[in-house]
Amino acid sequence: MKSVTKICLLLIGITFTATAYSADDPLEKAIKARQGEMQLRSFNAGPLFGMAKGKIDYDAELAKKLAGNLKLLLDLDNGRAWAKGSDNENYAGKTTALPKIWTTYPEIADYGKKYAMAVNELAAVAGDGQDALKSKIGDLGKSCKGCHDEFREKK
Repeated sequence: MKSVTKICLLLIGITFTATAYSADDPLEKAIKARQGEMQLRSFNAGPLFGMAKGKIDYDAELAKKLAGNLKLLLDLDNGRAWAKGSDNENYAGKTTALPKIWTTYPEIADYGKKYAMAVNELAAVAGDGQDALKSKIGDLGKSCKGCHDEFREKK
């Protein structure tokens, strides 16, 4: 687990370092930072969904690590990545985040709480078999979809 944590933190560090040199605009940096976090979430959640659907062979150790990585990402304080004004109206083509993310507080926080609960419940059982994974993966998908449906520009 220690090596996975180090790799995850290294990837996050690289993402943040790369964004620091790629833009002078602090809001553009914020957009890139949160997109990096979302990519890490997807990178870890994708195989879990694949295992639950039977598209990838279930691997208890890998499932446990991936869910643990999602849990680790919850502990990061990335509030700065959600700076007001870093939305799709101000940065068209650079983000799909709708301005209402910043005008509907605390509603948006409820989505974050649902996501955190789903991740914690998934992490508790991900290594306990495919059926256990299946029993919790749906809540993770619903929490992601709910926020994206409500607060992300439709493609």
